Amino acid sequence: MVSFERMDLAERRVAGSKAAWIRRLRPVDALLVAYVAVVSVVAATRLAVFPNCIWLLVANALILLLVGLVNRADLGPFGRAVGEVYPILLLLALYAALDVLNGGGRIRVHDAQVQAWEAALFGGQPSRDWWRAAPSRFWSTVLHGAYFSYYVVIVAPTVAFLARADRQPLRRFVLTVMSTFVICYLWFIFFPVAGPYYAFPRPTGAFVANPAAQLVYAVLAGGSSYGAAFPSSHVAASLAATIVTWPASRRLGLALTFATVLLTVGVVYCQMHYAVDAVAGLLVGGLVGLTVNSVKSEK
Repeated sequence: MVSFERMDLAERRVAGSKAAWIRRLRPVDALLVAYVAVVSVVAATRLAVFPNCIWLLVANALILLLVGLVNRADLGPFGRAVGEVYPILLLLALYAALDVLNGGGRIRVHDAQVQAWEAALFGGQPSRDWWRAAPSRFWSTVLHGAYFSYYVVIVAPTVAFLARADRQPLRRFVLTVMSTFVICYLWFIFFPVAGPYYAFPRPTGAFVANPAAQLVYAVLAGGSSYGAAFPSSHVAASLAATIVTWPASRRLGLALTFATVLLTVGVVYCQMHYAVDAVAGLLVGGLVGLTVNSVKSEK
């Protein structure tokens, strides 16, 4: 009888520890777990066609392990700081996983559909025609350079808010950015679009004869995920990050606004995205950012 009581007590302790761990999960943790679950199911279904998806399943298991580790109750200051920003640190890996999931360019894409939307809305193909109609070495340099401002828009608020004692601005920012990327990444998985970078002949000559353009093309050649054009996650995440940053830091929000405007124009002018990619990105980013800010104002 005593042994049964001890077993019952042990089971209650295990159940209690699991419940406590679940209570410690923040919305961004639950979001990441749900996204990893979806990706794992898709990877498993595509495993026969794209064998490298096995590595996604392994990586996703490690991500779930990481979620568990950063939510331990006995973490020190460094561990708690990592726990706040680890989703941002995973972004590059999550983005690279899309290329594996889409077969590195072997998945069927929907560019013809998006180009039809583009023609209907804009009377042509702005991403292909704009730079040809109005080539500018100056604007090519500025707007190719603005393409990299996306990294600043994501990293700068993360670092600035991490330095604050109040964790709420950081948590809102990380949740907003990750929610935006999850929406975009799921769209990439189920409605892949290659984008004008792949669909049309790429810019040449004096238009790309500047360090900023050459650097952009070098980065895309080494780390672009095929099928990840619509909606533009760069535009979406930049706008969402800007919106959620404004209440916490007007100065930083103003800087992010400037960068986001240039980025949104640049991805089309420099033939990185269709114009409808940018418009869809603005819609997604605006919706997520305003939603998070409205929830904050209700508390």
